[in-house]
Amino acid sequence: MAEQTSKQLPAQGAELSAGTPFRPRLGDLASDLAENGRIGVVVRVPGASSASYHLRPPGGGREWSAPSSGDTLHPVPVPVTHVSPLKRDVIYDHRAQQAALPVMVHHEDGGMSESVLILEPAQVELYRIQLDHIIEQRHQARGGKP
Repeated sequence: MAEQTSKQLPAQGAELSAGTPFRPRLGDLASDLAENGRIGVVVRVPGASSASYHLRPPGGGREWSAPSSGDTLHPVPVPVTHVSPLKRDVIYDHRAQQAALPVMVHHEDGGMSESVLILEPAQVELYRIQLDHIIEQRHQARGGKP
């Protein structure tokens, strides 16, 4: 399945159902609705040493606290840096008239997750033309050698 190496998994929010509070871990990014959506790094979680979550701006700065229930906290997705194709077969679904290209999504924190790029027939044709141009440019840069 998907290789997840990031500290905060991008799909973490998808597993939550309505009414289930977000329970961030140390080092996670969280948006605090009580602070107008302010984003912070969780530096302390509720437990024996703290009655609430403590957050600090990502670049440093003054700490603030959030309720131990986590009601005001929401996950912040880890930004994507790029996507690369996986060395697997592309699948074409005739019923849906879509191609599925397996890809690896690379995140800013170094994490990766597998996904699928879905292409409609017109997109497949467009990308084929564009890839042909790239291949031709590569050959020309090599002096016409494949």
